[in-house]
Amino acid sequence: MDLIIDKLYERVKERGFVCVGLDTDYDYVPENMRKGGSVADALFLFNREIIDATHDITGIYKLQIAYYEAYGLEGMSAYARTIEYLKSKDLLSIGDVKRGDIAATAKMYAKAHFASEFAVDFITLNPYMGFDSITPYLEYLESGEKGVFVLLRTSNPGAKDIEYLEYEGRPLYYTIGDKLAEMGASYIGKCGYSSLGLVVGGTYSEEASEIRSRYENSFFLIPGYGHQGGKAEDIRLYLNDFNGGVVNSSRGIITAYKKHENGETMVGEHARDAVMTMLEDIYGNRR
Repeated sequence: MDLIIDKLYERVKERGFVCVGLDTDYDYVPENMRKGGSVADALFLFNREIIDATHDITGIYKLQIAYYEAYGLEGMSAYARTIEYLKSKDLLSIGDVKRGDIAATAKMYAKAHFASEFAVDFITLNPYMGFDSITPYLEYLESGEKGVFVLLRTSNPGAKDIEYLEYEGRPLYYTIGDKLAEMGASYIGKCGYSSLGLVVGGTYSEEASEIRSRYENSFFLIPGYGHQGGKAEDIRLYLNDFNGGVVNSSRGIITAYKKHENGETMVGEHARDAVMTMLEDIYGNRR
């Protein structure tokens, strides 16, 4: 049986490793998309234009749920409509929800984001409340149709407050990662990667080679490129032959139009150019 991770692996192989982050603030939406409609309409129309312009050069799309929750029911309507639109185009999606609760609560979070109108292909999870905060999601991985990306070592400066704490002579994130890799061994697809993937920030290159080799069966969601300071040469270290991970960029793509005079009439075109520039930067002369 092909798993969802096999589908993602093939998409990256065909279309590239870029993950377009649809972290859509209403302030990002140009005035011409706001006129005569609701907040939900504006957010969705903006997302749709970016999706239509980039789908053939994008491996997956990530929606950070906070940007939609901030606008209440209108925002969550746009979230659901965007997910439905991605499904209608057979495009893959990550719900960046970073849930991290236990027992019955986690079970309901899993139901909300894997089996409702908010259902996506992958969601992000936070393991720092304990590994029993992950297990309620595993029944969805067993179906082969869903996957998760669990926080390992993140791209924010505050990662060093907890993730880097020494535990048994090594950073805590290695203890977390080893356990997650063990859990993920039951969900390895034909591509050699598990549907239980890891979030690994691309802003620190010092440990990159060790992380990649240590978690050879883990597919990575790699934030930090662009605005957060992750450079192409660092990002390459987390990929295997430009696969085995997806590299997220949000503002650098969806607000690219703001760098151009009258760019608000060409939101999609400028987003596409930003994806192409990102691909060329990371591939370098190795494509």
